[in-house]
Amino acid sequence: MRTLEAAAAWIDEVGLALLFPKADVVLPSLWGRVAGDPAAPVAVRKPDGTFVRWADGMGFLWNAKDDLPARGLVCVGKHVARVTACVAPRVVPALVAQSERGEPDGLEGELVSAVRSLGTMNGGELRDAVGASKREVDRWIAALHRRLVLTSSHLVEQETGWGALAHDLLDRKWKLPKRLPAVDEARRELARLVLTAAGELTAADLSGVLGWRRRLAAEVLDEVAPSRDEGEFRIWAAP
Repeated sequence: MRTLEAAAAWIDEVGLALLFPKADVVLPSLWGRVAGDPAAPVAVRKPDGTFVRWADGMGFLWNAKDDLPARGLVCVGKHVARVTACVAPRVVPALVAQSERGEPDGLEGELVSAVRSLGTMNGGELRDAVGASKREVDRWIAALHRRLVLTSSHLVEQETGWGALAHDLLDRKWKLPKRLPAVDEARRELARLVLTAAGELTAADLSGVLGWRRRLAAEVLDEVAPSRDEGEFRIWAAP
């Protein structure tokens, strides 16, 4: 996989994917698809661990994580499992519908107000706008991604060094419909997506992806798939 179109098509197929694999998260990863093996190392190193070069495919992936949202192909951000994830645009309404976003206040509210009134902004611009430290702003940007309030927009080139990621309101970036799916319907859709990707799940697995309480995860899984008991674990299997 070496084109944005191919990456977007695959993410649309699976619905949800991580950028890089995470050991305790059952979702597939874009890196695994690009490298052909989820366990493939991201870098080539000498026997003593010294870095030699990035693995084949890392150049594409590193640019793709910014280019996919910039071109409106994939929603990218720390939206599930507390790490950078790729969300198919068709899944964004369901993800938002089942979330408990609330109205941000304090520094969170100031950051949201700045983006709402001034447009997409990178971390440095947000620090200037609210007068807070890099550590504080980075922390609250990540929290607003998890709450599905902000999302990645595009990369802003800098005069020196790496580019800076610009953030936008998720609702504005992805033009959410006025009428979102019902909460129960959205939860079932997401549970089916994760279950299909994993093949089988425990309630803890689903909770780890979506941040639900395990009891809720079990209730939703009961609505979409059969289960079996294996010792202390209850496992739901994809149809």
